[in-house]
Amino acid sequence: MPEITELVDSDDEFQDAVNEPTPTPKPASDDATVKTNSSIVEEIIKQQSGIGDLKLDDGTPHAGQEQEEETASCSNDNKEGPVYLHDEVDEEALKEREKTMSPEELEANKEKALKMKLEANELFKNDESERAIDIYTEALGVCPTKYTKDRAVLYANRAAAKIKIENKKAAIEDCTKAIELWPEYVRALMRRAKLYEHEDKLDEALADYKRAFELDPGQHEAREAMIRLPPLITERNERLKGEMMEKLKDLGNLILKPFGLSTSNFQMQQDPATGGYSINFNQNPS
Repeated sequence: MPEITELVDSDDEFQDAVNEPTPTPKPASDDATVKTNSSIVEEIIKQQSGIGDLKLDDGTPHAGQEQEEETASCSNDNKEGPVYLHDEVDEEALKEREKTMSPEELEANKEKALKMKLEANELFKNDESERAIDIYTEALGVCPTKYTKDRAVLYANRAAAKIKIENKKAAIEDCTKAIELWPEYVRALMRRAKLYEHEDKLDEALADYKRAFELDPGQHEAREAMIRLPPLITERNERLKGEMMEKLKDLGNLILKPFGLSTSNFQMQQDPATGGYSINFNQNPS
């Protein structure tokens, strides 16, 4: 079983986020009076958040972070208001808000979310996981829902940060959201598989390892798990079956005791031909 400290490696697990190419702005119009899409995006970002220069290491609160989490509203009445409460993002409110936004505003929000993600990545690498979680959540409340892969990476990265603070249940939930958005996201599948195995959910872990290996046959760790887990699952199932039979036996003895009987008076014999069982009564068991 993987140790909890092995579930996240900041140098490896964040390649999908850190090494993503920066979106290339479209060429400027020949008309000098028309602003480029890039400048429009920058203007909207500045108007909405004022985070043109992100400060990653000095502890300065992120734009909007000074508002207490418990007062964050999930209402979609305010076009620029947050659509999250604590770490839960209201996807429906976000979709409703996007209906009133222009393509330029949506693109600006994507750029804003990507900047937040890079900031959170740095916080994660500097062991400031709780602040990283807050900013990943902010980014999820901003990133347009049509950018499913970008949102999937945000969820998967937030899961990694939650692992660092040992909130494994919430990390599994975030991995699941990432996989729902991007079913071929191997990194999220592997992360959830390790979490499941750590939580002794071996069947679920094996399913994720198999899926990851199908998508990427080069996943040696997944292939090793596919060999290692089936015997462990069989052993666990046999153990559980034995425990269940013991409990049933105890229950049977409790019921039969007033009659001066016990489960020892009854013997189950399997018919080799049919596989069925017959119960024989023995008045005086040895």
